[in-house]
Amino acid sequence: MSDSNSHDISTLNGLIATTLDSADGYTEAAKDSDHGRFTTLFTSRATERRQVVTRLQQEVRALGGNPEDDGTILAGAHRLFLNLKATLTGKDDKAIINEVEAGEDHIKAKYEDAMADRDLSPAVRAVIEQSYVSVKQGHDEMRDLKHSMQH
Repeated sequence: MSDSNSHDISTLNGLIATTLDSADGYTEAAKDSDHGRFTTLFTSRATERRQVVTRLQQEVRALGGNPEDDGTILAGAHRLFLNLKATLTGKDDKAIINEVEAGEDHIKAKYEDAMADRDLSPAVRAVIEQSYVSVKQGHDEMRDLKHSMQH
C-alpha cells in the first residue's frame, strides 16, 4: 500500500465513522420523534447515510485498506448524553430537530474539510464529492426544518 493510499484510506475511514454516527443519530431521532412525518424522514436519512457508508467502505477496500465499520467513541458518548437529556426533558420534536441539525453541521464540515485536502487522490476526492451531495441535502433539509419550527 502506497503512502497516498494510506492517507486516502485514513481520510475515508474518518468519514465512514462520522457518517455512521450520523446514520445512528438519525435512527435514534426516529425513535425519539413524536410525529410520524419526522420518523419517516429520519429513517429515510439513516438509510441514505448507510448507503454512503457502503460506497466509502467499497472505496477503502478497492485501495487495499480495512474499512471502518463503527462510529466514533465521541459519538457514543454524545448519544448517551442525548438519551439522558431526552429522558430528563421529555421527547420534544423541536429539541430533536435542533440536535439533528447540529449533527448535520458537524458532518458537513467533516466532508468539506476532506474535499479541501489537496493530498487526496483525484479518485478518492471524486467519491467524497459524490457522497457530499447526499450529506449537503440532508444538512440543508434539517436546517430548513429547524428554521420552519422557529415561529
